Amino acid sequence: MAEQPDGLISIQDFVRWGASRFNAAGLHFGHGTDNAIDEAAQLVLSSLRLDPGLPASFRDCRLTPAERVRISELIERRVVERVPAAYLIGRAWFAGLEFLVDEHVLVPRSPIAELVEAGFDPWIDAERIGRVLDLCTGSGCIGIAAAAYLPDVDVDLVDISPEALAIARRNVERHKLEDRVRVLESDLFDGLGSHRYDVIVSNPPYVSRAEFDGLPAEYHNEPRLGLLGGEDGLDLVIRILDEASRHLNEGGILVLEVGNSAQFLDARLPGVPFTWLEFERGGEGVFLLTREQLVEYQSQFEEALAS
Repeated sequence: MAEQPDGLISIQDFVRWGASRFNAAGLHFGHGTDNAIDEAAQLVLSSLRLDPGLPASFRDCRLTPAERVRISELIERRVVERVPAAYLIGRAWFAGLEFLVDEHVLVPRSPIAELVEAGFDPWIDAERIGRVLDLCTGSGCIGIAAAAYLPDVDVDLVDISPEALAIARRNVERHKLEDRVRVLESDLFDGLGSHRYDVIVSNPPYVSRAEFDGLPAEYHNEPRLGLLGGEDGLDLVIRILDEASRHLNEGGILVLEVGNSAQFLDARLPGVPFTWLEFERGGEGVFLLTREQLVEYQSQFEEALAS
């Protein structure tokens, strides 16, 4: 049974108490929030099925005894098990949209959201985008958001994990996009045949072995398959670079997140002119290459793949 503190009655009481517990426990925040107060607010409000943007005046509302017990138990689990709040409440937000999540998918947090919201402008004219591929899709958040922000675009969501794809399908249904979004099981491009796209976007496993071993406990509650990308984090990244041009239309672009493994990528492919994207809301380690650039440097990708 979780601790039942005396004197806590309102929503705001539990947000404050939860934040204090989180800070005292030295929790790590990196799965949709970056501080204890926002993490506690997300946990409390979501457990009550209330929107994160709840007006401040409602935060003084009193909780029922059952609600107080439920929230106390969630706060206790967050502290003891180091489980990200998104898993405890079963949902997360990406590009302003709500997604179902569980322990089989990463918690959505990619800075690529900002690019999707902009319709991939200025890197490609939105009117030229007919098909988008979200490779290593996980929950489906990137591809589904692309379909939501680009209402005339068809999207394929691809992942090797059947469990992740089950969540992606539920999110497609949740956003009523079954007519434009397909969910496909494939090891990267292997099951896609000759399909071509105008945009390929991917947040693949890219964490190096050393970085993975040093990650806070919260990250080790996420699927290892979605994080670990080999010794230098680039096992799948190099494969994607090697194969992407064959699945892009003329004028198409590849957008790929590699996080802290960017340093290893530059070292392995020093002559490739990666365009490293900047984001107003923060985030780094995302590059863009055009199909023409991918074709021009194909031999280097093949050499890197063979090494």
